[in-house]
Amino acid sequence: MNNNRYIRRANYYETDMMGIVHHSNHIRYFEEARILFMKNIGCDVMEMERRGIIIPNIDAYAKYRKPVRFDDEIEIEVKLTKFTGAVMEFSYTASFTDSGETASTGHTQHCFVNSKFKPMSLKHKFPEYYAKLKENISE
Repeated sequence: MNNNRYIRRANYYETDMMGIVHHSNHIRYFEEARILFMKNIGCDVMEMERRGIIIPNIDAYAKYRKPVRFDDEIEIEVKLTKFTGAVMEFSYTASFTDSGETASTGHTQHCFVNSKFKPMSLKHKFPEYYAKLKENISE
């Protein structure tokens, strides 16, 4: 299994009056891909939250290149592009599985906070997560 690829089909309810997937859903697709990526590398977001690690999104961006329509299948490639222990950034490319054409690209940035929303670094408090993320940075 490839840790950084997520395939999904566009649902009818995700489309707008123009018959294309509403732009806000691309950010959701990116999140779905990121959550699965993190789980696959041993950083399950639900488990991390149970341990007191909250990972808020502090920046999100998407560029739309080709409309996605109902029932189109897309593959989202996610890459961890930056990780400091306190902040991490991901890049995304959503492509049509049938043609390989790019539907959208984007990035998100996240930080780590405790349950009181105080910033934290994983390096000292959760070295096992720090190591897993560090070893999965894409250049």
